[in-house]
Amino acid sequence: MSVPEFNPGDTPGYVYEMMADHLAARIRAGELAPNTPLPSERRLADEYGVSLGTARHATRLLRRIGLVVTIKSKGTYIADNRDKVP
Repeated sequence: MSVPEFNPGDTPGYVYEMMADHLAARIRAGELAPNTPLPSERRLADEYGVSLGTARHATRLLRRIGLVVTIKSKGTYIADNRDKVP
């Protein structure tokens, strides 16, 4: 499964939602493997060309839908939801 490029300027909407959708697509495609760390929010912000707040909000959305889990003082990891992700 191929993940399209991240181009938030192409469609109207909130960039943090588009970023969360793109990260979810990367998770579903296996680009970000289960039980591995999600890159830091600062690194994601740099990679996606967005503010740190936008990256934090995107990570929060992924956590809310269960695609990532955050362990205090350890980091955020890709959840092992292979049986739940379509």
